Amino acid sequence: MAIGLRYEVGADWRTYKFLYSYAGLADLGRVLAIGDPGYQLVSWCVRQTGAEIWALNLICALIFTWGLYRFVRAQPDPWLAFVVAMPYLIVVVAMGYTRQAVAIGILMGGLAALKRGASIARFALYVAAAALFHKTAVVVLPLVIFAGQRNKFLNALAGIASCYLFYDLFLADSVEGFVRNYIESEYSSQGAAIRVTMNLVPAVIFLLFRRRLRFDEGEAGVWQYFSLASLLMPVLLIVLASSTAVDRLSLYLIPLQIAVLPRVSFLFKNHQAGRAVIVFYAMAVMFTWLNFAAHAQYWVPYKIYPGLLG
Repeated sequence: MAIGLRYEVGADWRTYKFLYSYAGLADLGRVLAIGDPGYQLVSWCVRQTGAEIWALNLICALIFTWGLYRFVRAQPDPWLAFVVAMPYLIVVVAMGYTRQAVAIGILMGGLAALKRGASIARFALYVAAAALFHKTAVVVLPLVIFAGQRNKFLNALAGIASCYLFYDLFLADSVEGFVRNYIESEYSSQGAAIRVTMNLVPAVIFLLFRRRLRFDEGEAGVWQYFSLASLLMPVLLIVLASSTAVDRLSLYLIPLQIAVLPRVSFLFKNHQAGRAVIVFYAMAVMFTWLNFAAHAQYWVPYKIYPGLLG
């Protein structure tokens, strides 16, 4: 409810408000043409009912929350996993980047399904659904395919073929704009290095203490590739002129934080002390972001949409 019923919260609030207003003025074909088709379709349908943008945000919040719930329930300590997700994934991403939040939520649902024994082909359907809300979600697919337990050569072939297919379906028409808007314009995000580091921390922990974190073999393969991708992000920050491009792609690696950090308690002889360390870490992240982030002003004070609570 807090995610969906927010009012003027998030740095992109005006952009989303414009998109929603446009959905009430144009026909469906034009609405679908200007953005991610899943989000635009839901936006257009809700707009036809005459509802305000809170209704669209609430639907998106429900999808995100469904995926987050499935994912944390698949962890050995669901409540601690939820605590890790709170300061950045929930407050910053879900309350600010609506389309990517929905995409991440669907991906987390797919990762939970993988843990429960779903096939990679089924996970690819989750990726396709996520890409309808934000095309860049397809970057997660090769991380999972390459981690498959089949023959590594077959994994590589399947990964390359799937990446080509998904690129052609979702990204081919958007790459030129992505390069122009992010790379060539040298568009930068303040705090990108800190957010990339937030993924780097669990990546290093996983690679150093993989066995002691008690992942099963299938999970470990997936998180190994997530960790390697997280190690690559700081390099891309240095190499690429646009930190925003790296920042936005690294959002899809956030599930690594939720999967690894709660298990740090396994490294302590006193399990409760380990849990306390992680809770303190999450509190420190929340405090630091609220007090020092350049764009925190768009979240504070948090407001509920006028008239919804009497």
